[in-house]
Amino acid sequence: MNTLTPYSLCTGAIATLVAGLVLSGCGQKEGVHTEGGAKPAGKVTSIQNIGSDTMVNLAQAWAETYHQVDPSVSVEVSGGGSGIGVAALINGTCEIANSSRALEPEEIQKAKSKHGHDPKEFLVGWDALAIYVHSSNPIDEISIEELSEIYKEGGTIDKWSQLGSKLAGGEEIIRISRQNNSGTYHYFREMVVGRKSDFKLGSKDMNGSKDVVELVSRTPNAIGYSGLGYKTDKVKVLKVSKKKGGPYVAPSIPTTWDKSYPIARPMFMYTPGQPSPHVQKYIDWILTDAGQVVVKDSGYIPLPKK
Repeated sequence: MNTLTPYSLCTGAIATLVAGLVLSGCGQKEGVHTEGGAKPAGKVTSIQNIGSDTMVNLAQAWAETYHQVDPSVSVEVSGGGSGIGVAALINGTCEIANSSRALEPEEIQKAKSKHGHDPKEFLVGWDALAIYVHSSNPIDEISIEELSEIYKEGGTIDKWSQLGSKLAGGEEIIRISRQNNSGTYHYFREMVVGRKSDFKLGSKDMNGSKDVVELVSRTPNAIGYSGLGYKTDKVKVLKVSKKKGGPYVAPSIPTTWDKSYPIARPMFMYTPGQPSPHVQKYIDWILTDAGQVVVKDSGYIPLPKK
């Protein structure tokens, strides 16, 4: 490491001392934490946590809350999509990968080839995938059959009047989707569009879950899908049924737990193998009542109590 200061240039002895101090800190971050008025100084252990955009707000809330529980651990959270997290898991550049979908068999095999053992899966919560329209849209409910006809290649629904809705902003349905490295994209394709079908061309594909909701809030004739935790008062969340005619169900904690809401999905954390003690301790805390309260407060679905 090159450490150049006016003082280190003056004397070789001071430069040697500075270099020794810098090297002694490599591998862990030094920090001062305040808790209960005390200011103890100590080493901070970092955990690299990468992946799902659906989970990124929740992961950040977990990280901030846990740092109050254990100031010696700093969880560094970044998004980019489930695919980014899985790639980091396989490459060994993160200790925890967040994913809003289960790993594919070929991803498990790649991770095993790289690390010598299967990745370890932790179910940490649920997300009710919400269908968003503009707050001014009079429509209140939609079926998966109708969603499929809106989004799939060859689908027959492209006007709001076909759904019994009249909008001042125009007849055309503006489809908001996600990029294909997103776990949300893959889940929506599997559960709504159909595994053997492609998405209809011409949708606006957003990088993040928050971006989907923000664009829908600014576009009166738009429809989009994103995590329930990104709901705002500028959009409307539709009730969803498996088939046209109902029953139509709103996303919620009870309807996710009893599986009556048809497009709820699990949220996972993956580690390359058996996690190190400080990572295991963090995940164990996430699964406690305190960690699951963070899930609920962030707008997601906590795990049912055993």
